[in-house]
Amino acid sequence: MKKQKFFMISSEILPEAIMKTAKAKEILAKGEAETVNEAAELAGISRSAFYKYKDGIFPLYRDSHNKIVTISLDLEHKSGVLSKVLNSVAAEGGNILTINQGLPLQGLANVTLSIETTEMNVTTEDLLNTLGDISGLKNLKVIGQSSQI
Repeated sequence: MKKQKFFMISSEILPEAIMKTAKAKEILAKGEAETVNEAAELAGISRSAFYKYKDGIFPLYRDSHNKIVTISLDLEHKSGVLSKVLNSVAAEGGNILTINQGLPLQGLANVTLSIETTEMNVTTEDLLNTLGDISGLKNLKVIGQSSQI
């Protein structure tokens, strides 16, 4: 799996479409809109632009500890792959709060993990990179973060 690289960038230099995507995601998270179409309209962006950028922009939480990070993983349907993921999270001090695993379809199973980061000894980005190195992991993305737990 290709490692993702993350940067901290001032919002002042980001293109308008990316900033409006972030605004639409915030609108959805706050429940100010019920649909992506409605949130995109409120933020002043097209739905297609929202979908283009939505998986690449996240709010920056200054303190990565005392958070719950929810990640989605696509794992090959092979014995031991999920176990490697769970052991890697535990080795870095992450506390797994929930595990949801779908049935394997076409050789891949989707797994969603919610991880408490309070006791982690690495950053969330480092944890994601560690997980990305696991053989059998085909896709990984952060789908949510909470503030204080």
